[in-house]
Amino acid sequence: MTDHFASEGPLRPGNAAVALIVTRDNHYLMQLRDQKSGIFYPGHWGLFGGAIDPGESPEVTLRRELNEELGLAVEQVRYFTEFSFDIDFSGLGRFFRQFFEVTIERAALGGLVLGEGAEMRLFSAHDVLMLPRVVPYDAFALWLHVVGRRSFGAATERS
Repeated sequence: MTDHFASEGPLRPGNAAVALIVTRDNHYLMQLRDQKSGIFYPGHWGLFGGAIDPGESPEVTLRRELNEELGLAVEQVRYFTEFSFDIDFSGLGRFFRQFFEVTIERAALGGLVLGEGAEMRLFSAHDVLMLPRVVPYDAFALWLHVVGRRSFGAATERS
């Protein structure tokens, strides 16, 4: 099979909303991205979500994407963090990726239907962060989700 990671062809960056889908026992649902050209990080494990359509809020985007990609209708999403990317060197400007926490019960996993991607799997944070191919910004957000409160909590409390 061809590895499309460094494939030629234009990529179209844009603002995105993605979910840290976490179970109550702290496992994360991840998507193995399709191995095809024209997408960012093909063949990598990443979070579910996608591009924000014009006029759409990040929360609406997230709900739409989770329904399209998993058949998952979520009632509650909690904003977690946002990363910004300045790729003005390419003439394309600046973009953001908003991360939201979505908690689900393990029992709900059986009702999910993968509508996009090659595979979905539940991982402990340690296991997914040890994989060789994880979307870098998704891995960093997941790491922040796991250690952020513990690592940065003391600094936050002092301010």
